[in-house]
Amino acid sequence: MTAPSVSRPPRTAWQSVAHLARRAWQLEVGGYRSLYRFLLRRPRVPQGARAFSYHAPVLALFVGILVVSAVELVVVDLLVRRWETVRITLLVLSAWGLVFMLGMLCGMLTRPHAVGPDGLRIRSGTDVDLALPWEVVAAVSALRTAVHDKQPMVVVDDQGRTTLQLLVGEEANLEVRLLEPVAVRLPSGTEVVTRVLLHADEPRAFLDEVSGYEVPA
Repeated sequence: MTAPSVSRPPRTAWQSVAHLARRAWQLEVGGYRSLYRFLLRRPRVPQGARAFSYHAPVLALFVGILVVSAVELVVVDLLVRRWETVRITLLVLSAWGLVFMLGMLCGMLTRPHAVGPDGLRIRSGTDVDLALPWEVVAAVSALRTAVHDKQPMVVVDDQGRTTLQLLVGEEANLEVRLLEPVAVRLPSGTEVVTRVLLHADEPRAFLDEVSGYEVPA
């Protein structure tokens, strides 16, 4: 795989600032919505579809960060207790960081991949939600080639295939080939892809579910 699928002109300084502000807002709001769904046990799974998680490769990392953040709250409270203004400021920032990371994890937990009567639903937390009707799915198969996260999310390979790579912890174990190009909305903008690489914690079960809808797997 070589180059990104779309060559975008560089952003101006103001456009970059606006993009970062919009991105930060989207992550913040998405995290709170995910926490709400997690607490109420309301994952976003289409009716009649089976959910497939994809968080396993990064779960230990998230848990480690959350534990460190929780310990940090206690340490900060003990070290700067005599300086009330500094103490409150640092506690607020530490608590915000803890909630932010928890929101990211809940985004993955409450927005799983799904296989159902209407097709595939491919997710990446709150960033990507791609609906693929069976009419556009050519085949779903296990991925046998290594993929590394140094590459862009969308790339064009030597065969001219535009691929969306939804890696989790540098891993992808499934490939979805499409019969026609499909537009997908990403944090960086809308792209048109003909192939999707993704990770599922139970790839064999995912493929078995797909085969039940008479799609090559």
